[in-house]
Amino acid sequence: MTESYLSRIGALIRDARRHKDLTQAELAALLNTSQSAVARIEQGKQNLSLEMLARIGESLDSEIVSVGSSLPQNLRINGGKRLSGEIDVRTSKNAAVALLCAALLNKGRTTLRNLARIEEVNRIVEVLTSIGFKIRWLPDSSDLEINPPATINLGSIDEAAARRTRTIIMFLGPLMHELDEFELPYAGGCDLGTRTVEPHMVALRHFGIDVTATMGSYHVTIDREKAPQRPIVLTERGDTVTENVLLAAARHPGTTVIRNASSNYMVQDLCVFLQQLGVTIEGLGTTTLTVTGVESINQDIEYSPSEDPIEAMSLLAAGVVTGSEITIKRVPIEFMEIELAVLDTMGLRYELSEEYLSANGHTRLVDLRTIPGPLKAPLDKIHPLPFPGLNIDNLPFFAIIAAMAEGSTLIHDWVYENRAIYLTELTTLGAKVHLMDPHRVMVEGPTKWRAGEIMCPPALRPGVVILLAMLAAPGESVLRNVYVIHRGYEDLATRLNNLGADIQTFRDI
Repeated sequence: MTESYLSRIGALIRDARRHKDLTQAELAALLNTSQSAVARIEQGKQNLSLEMLARIGESLDSEIVSVGSSLPQNLRINGGKRLSGEIDVRTSKNAAVALLCAALLNKGRTTLRNLARIEEVNRIVEVLTSIGFKIRWLPDSSDLEINPPATINLGSIDEAAARRTRTIIMFLGPLMHELDEFELPYAGGCDLGTRTVEPHMVALRHFGIDVTATMGSYHVTIDREKAPQRPIVLTERGDTVTENVLLAAARHPGTTVIRNASSNYMVQDLCVFLQQLGVTIEGLGTTTLTVTGVESINQDIEYSPSEDPIEAMSLLAAGVVTGSEITIKRVPIEFMEIELAVLDTMGLRYELSEEYLSANGHTRLVDLRTIPGPLKAPLDKIHPLPFPGLNIDNLPFFAIIAAMAEGSTLIHDWVYENRAIYLTELTTLGAKVHLMDPHRVMVEGPTKWRAGEIMCPPALRPGVVILLAMLAAPGESVLRNVYVIHRGYEDLATRLNNLGADIQTFRDI
């Protein structure tokens, strides 16, 4: 192995060890070697055999360094257990990826504090590293330090990583300030049906961006003579399209007005971050944003993204479906109020603490305690709306909550044409979920859960919904190929186990 390759492998092993909260001595004991040998490995000063790589991968349960790691990871759940205790909501996945893209704008060092260490973040880190960024997790932390190159080398982009995430589409806004012409691989991510990128294209044309779909890539050219001459009205109030326009406007030396903008949690985090970089943004939290950009950004910045309301809803659903009293700490209440209002109509009981601020100095947080009790179906259908409506990503969790309620609940997922179909997998676990059409399911409760084996759907939230239902089902259930869950949740199985769940990770031989 070359010295540079050994160094890269060593860094991956070090990060995987820290992710498992192991010391060098503890890893050495698992490998039956010395701490000094582990130190040499992590420094890239030790040749590694395939056998040693396999042993390290097995010890760290890491897909990064494990030989034969193409085998999918599965979960075995011994369900029917009550949960108890406290659990913190981690920082937002969607804010994390937006901030990683925003780091493309900054010529200085960007340090993102307490970042979610999830697969979606890993993919963007891999892409940024491949085009020249120096990125490292700071020791014994979840803080990510990002140092930009003097010149971005887009020709060396890691296409495999780029195609595994839709976030790559948000490189358009920042890269227009660096390159007159470039290509990006097609976006990937969850399988949720056709999700057009046309709203991005329509909005970014105001900045002179022209995008042509070629063989598996977006070919992008920039006309620097063009600039927004009137307010940009988004054709859909989407989160990523709003973020893309914000990223384009941030270094446009003029004023850009964005109408029908999303005011969702990740957009607010991005706005606060850009404001700290010197970009003037008016209308934070509304659907009209007025952005006055700066031609160049070169400053060292530290920023802490806010907590994830979708994870908060996931944990709330875990408490409800298992009939448990748990305390969920650091809930971003502004982005959960509609969900709680709907749950109020279903009879859910809970207690909230006094509000306090997130580390970003902006987002309001509370602690929420679930109180077990009977639920009833709501009189009206449950459907999402752009913020401040019920969050589209929180909608699937109402399927398992509705399965606990007396009566019939109509869930209308009008945004995605496939996701409602995945919820019918709950029938394997005893739920009565009737597919009305590709967008609507009728859920009848209450459910007598039973154990089962299911292949994890290729969509993040439905996958977690099935996992949570398995927590409620007495007996042993198996959820296979759970990579999609790792895209959006950090150590979810371990954290649920800390509340009293019994979830084991395994791979088929």
